Amino acid sequence: MDRNQEAINLMKEQKYEEAAEIFNKVIEENPENPLGYINFGNLLLHVNDLERAQRFFEKAIELDEHAATAYYGLGNVYYEESVYPKAQENFQKAIDIGLVEADVYFMLGMTFYHEEHFKLALPYLLRATELDPDDAEVLFQYGLTLAQSDHIKDARTVFKNVLKLEEQHSDAHYNLGVISIYDENLSDALDHFEKALEIQPEHTLAANGKSQIEELLNNTDM
Repeated sequence: MDRNQEAINLMKEQKYEEAAEIFNKVIEENPENPLGYINFGNLLLHVNDLERAQRFFEKAIELDEHAATAYYGLGNVYYEESVYPKAQENFQKAIDIGLVEADVYFMLGMTFYHEEHFKLALPYLLRATELDPDDAEVLFQYGLTLAQSDHIKDARTVFKNVLKLEEQHSDAHYNLGVISIYDENLSDALDHFEKALEIQPEHTLAANGKSQIEELLNNTDM
């Protein structure tokens, strides 16, 4: 096992100081290799030391302007700082250089989502689901963005697919409940809100939805 991989494994075990020591040695021994800086930047990003993480990613890019994962890391720094235009610029650069991974498309899509440019987010989130079809959270965010873009029918299909991947996804049930209200199917909506609350009893939105539906049904019966 090479030392970079050893340090990455230590990161997974949350042994951050030990990982940092190894990454530091890798950089000292190979100061012209961008990989050491990228890995150290990822560690700093993981522990929320954004300012230092940015410097390490920028150093990696200085050494190799085609280091796609350095641009991805830098995009994540700006994303965490909510500087979405800068994040978009770096995620797009990583893609242009050749990074073909679900994460970079997902993160690029999410920058547009947070800016409420939902239709701009859609193609990137769709691509992320194509690259990683078994990630329930990526699929859920795609469904949410479809719903925000008024593609309600498509959103319903996506949320149902989320539940196939993760039966206990309370937010997927909640959103299916909202769509059922939109379709004027109150009993179906109530069923989804109740399932969301079974999974997550403190789900405030589902609780509010359930009480509103019950009130409507009671008034109808009167």
